[in-house]
Amino acid sequence: MTEEPTVLASQCGAGSCPTVYSTDRETVIVQGYSTTGEAAGVEVPDGERLVEIPVDVLLAAADKIRSQG
Repeated sequence: MTEEPTVLASQCGAGSCPTVYSTDRETVIVQGYSTTGEAAGVEVPDGERLVEIPVDVLLAAADKIRSQG
């Protein structure tokens, strides 16, 4: 059984906006604004998606991961 993801950082605190979650599988889940490879200037292979999140949310998540480990 997997645990619910844990909020590491969020722009709004409720998880309905750009948010970074940790999982019990030593991975993170990123919730953000959909963007296209064309708009981002990168090629995206089948099975992958791009999302955009604010840098401060990503940095806050990195700080929390460092403090937990």
